[in-house]
Amino acid sequence: MSRIAYDPVKDRFANFIRRFRFLRTLFYMLLDLFFLRSWYIRAVLRRFGSKLDAEGPWKLLDAGSGFGQYDRFILQQFENVTVKAVDVKADYLEDSRAYFEKEIKAGRITFEQVDLRKLKYDREFDFIICIDVLEHIEEDVKVMKNMQQSLQEDGFFLMHSPSIYSEEDAGDDDSFVDEHARVGYSKKDLRQKLLSAGLKPVHIAFTYGENGHIAWEILIKYPMLWLNSIGMWALPILMVYYLLMLPIGLVLMWLDLNEPNTSGTGIYALGQKK
Repeated sequence: MSRIAYDPVKDRFANFIRRFRFLRTLFYMLLDLFFLRSWYIRAVLRRFGSKLDAEGPWKLLDAGSGFGQYDRFILQQFENVTVKAVDVKADYLEDSRAYFEKEIKAGRITFEQVDLRKLKYDREFDFIICIDVLEHIEEDVKVMKNMQQSLQEDGFFLMHSPSIYSEEDAGDDDSFVDEHARVGYSKKDLRQKLLSAGLKPVHIAFTYGENGHIAWEILIKYPMLWLNSIGMWALPILMVYYLLMLPIGLVLMWLDLNEPNTSGTGIYALGQKK
């Protein structure tokens, strides 16, 4: 199986979509449609963010904001939220600043280049999200403690990461985990780390169970491998492929979201500052 490095792939996409605003919007929509972790994160945000929004103004920190995918959803979903998006990559932040120009002028979102290991906010936020970031950081508990310090009392911390079962995706050459500081997390591991950071575990659950993992393979993994090996010549084939496979993949993702998973290659945790 061909080797894939995700950061170079993401950087190529970033270079492509920054040219036109509509391409970035389309990219956000595709991320929300094709990536099951987005389904889970948006479901949790709707449940807990709606309660916060009904109470009045509140603040959210997007720790490791990347392309800004979740920032777009949060600003559209909630009327009373203000967002601070931080990331270690200056070019990603500049792209997001350009895209969210209207929201910046309205005072709804700000951006800052920050190393999460050096995050220093004092009880400033009601909610923090950290999506597919901690697996890249060796000092993950230190980062969680920084998150805890940044939260107000009763504030929520939501993270997503590969699980310990994600190693099965690596194959013989570690294709899908070679950029990580660890393979992934178990439920026990996350519970212990949240508690050591001063966060009460509210809910920890596996994502990408049997149904979700099959959907990921047919909608993401194999098409990426084809693009990596064949290049742009694969696009006409993929168009026909997705006409057939997209409905199947979406049904599998819906089943994964709505049926408890005993295991899965992804995992999310919701903690609360007490």
